[in-house]
Amino acid sequence: MAWSLRSNLNLFSTSSSGTKPVSERNRSHVRIDCGPRDNRGPLVKGRVLSTEAIQAVQLLKRARRGDQTNLDQQVSKALHRLIKNDLIATFNELLRQGHCEVAVKVFSVVRSEYWYKTDLTLYADLVAALAGKGMPDEIDRLIRDLEGEGEIPCDDKGLIRLVKALIAAERRESTLRLCGLMKNSGCGSTCSVDEYVVQTLSRGLRRLGEAGAANEVKMEFGRFSGGKLENH
Repeated sequence: MAWSLRSNLNLFSTSSSGTKPVSERNRSHVRIDCGPRDNRGPLVKGRVLSTEAIQAVQLLKRARRGDQTNLDQQVSKALHRLIKNDLIATFNELLRQGHCEVAVKVFSVVRSEYWYKTDLTLYADLVAALAGKGMPDEIDRLIRDLEGEGEIPCDDKGLIRLVKALIAAERRESTLRLCGLMKNSGCGSTCSVDEYVVQTLSRGLRRLGEAGAANEVKMEFGRFSGGKLENH
């Protein structure tokens, strides 16, 4: 792989207005405001599930507890009728509930859809969830899948989240792979990289014991010129 993987590998989450007669009160409609049925927090954007998405999540959870040999078939059955928003919502809900193994399979389906474009935010969320479950090999496999998508958007707001997630998970090799992917995508040459991304990536690499790679990140993606990364 191009960047430092050769040298560092090789270098590189009621009020009422008054009292009414009894007969009138009996005819009136009473409004009841129901609070949450459990201890979950209020729903936020991306967590409002349609009936179809709820059914998909339930089916996938049952499939996970059943015969694992048919899991892929069950995933396909649960997801094939879902529209884009429902598919993404299903993925997010599985992550929220900690069902990472199934979420990985759902993400694979997401990536196969005709409307899909590389979404680094989804990658970052999945990396963070996998790290929380102690699944480092899945994280590395996920970044290799990202490499297979080709170029990544250097100005994607999800980039900094992915960088932070990989560093927090202490995935040195995958962080270096992301650096190489950024370079191959024209980050720092044909398109600019946010300075905060460069600083975070450089500091993270130093923390992971990759001082040489950290220096090259600053030269390649930073505001200052000089130094070229090897292209093997």
